[in-house]
Amino acid sequence: MHEPGDWLSRRTFHHDDFSDIAALVARKKERGLSISLCFPTLNEEATIAKEIVIIKSELQMRYPLVDEIVVIDSGSTDRTREVAAEFGAKVYLATDILPDIPPFKGKGENLWKALYVLEGDIIVYVDADIKNIHPRFVYGLVGPLLSDDEVRFVKAFYDRPIALDQKTVKPSGGGRVTELVTRPLFSSFYPDLAQFIQPLSGEYAGFRECFDSIPFPIGYGVETSMLMDIYDKYGMDAMAQVDLDKRVHRNQTTVALGRMSFGIIQTFIAKLRASGKASMASELYKTMIQFELEGGTYRRRENRIDIVERQPIIDLPEYRAKFPERADRA
Repeated sequence: MHEPGDWLSRRTFHHDDFSDIAALVARKKERGLSISLCFPTLNEEATIAKEIVIIKSELQMRYPLVDEIVVIDSGSTDRTREVAAEFGAKVYLATDILPDIPPFKGKGENLWKALYVLEGDIIVYVDADIKNIHPRFVYGLVGPLLSDDEVRFVKAFYDRPIALDQKTVKPSGGGRVTELVTRPLFSSFYPDLAQFIQPLSGEYAGFRECFDSIPFPIGYGVETSMLMDIYDKYGMDAMAQVDLDKRVHRNQTTVALGRMSFGIIQTFIAKLRASGKASMASELYKTMIQFELEGGTYRRRENRIDIVERQPIIDLPEYRAKFPERADRA
């Protein structure tokens, strides 16, 4: 029996713990597993080629750790899809997947639909805007899954420098929404989950059953919702986190982070209601009100954010037909 509070020491790893990639490949073969890597994209022409080349050369050609590399695109207006295909990834437009189901637009939609086209037993999600991509972003995440039969889901954390402009980078300061919004909410209602260093990181991996049996909000709340559902379903001992050192990526404005925070809060409250942890006397407003300075005058800006959630994909007849072994176990 584990002592309360020891999860952080038992389930926090460093990517160096899994740098023997040949050993991971041997373990994968021993367990008869396959691994799929998904890049969800929207206008990532500047970074997607490097990500594919580095992962493919090191983790497919040199070491056969990753069995497929797939790009799920939200409708890029640049050459993201063309570039990804040129460099050897399987590329799908999200609206072309499950076309009989009315589409939504958002990262969560991409992640959810990816489950239908990915073939692997282990699914790895990695954001497509990483400027310092390295194989550790994949082997670090799958390492605990392959090494410990009890671990079913792994989340990344890292130092996040803030790029102030093209030449100026602050060495730390990323993760503002985590510290101002998500961690206080988790500390209040899900204190175990507050132990995740970066609960909103876009890099995580897990066994297929972790993902296909939970709902996916289509918007900003998908990472928060995912942690809550996997925790409720499997508990903390099935979850782990890995230090990937540093992640350099495109930073968002404070106004954009405000909209993200609004979406996360709305999703969090919806999850609390569904779980019975909280109730509301009336419906929440769905419009985010912000003010931006234009020409010396503050202009009111409103953004309506509807919380739309995709059902667990295991409930779809199309998915159950494609993966009958999962349907039998669901």
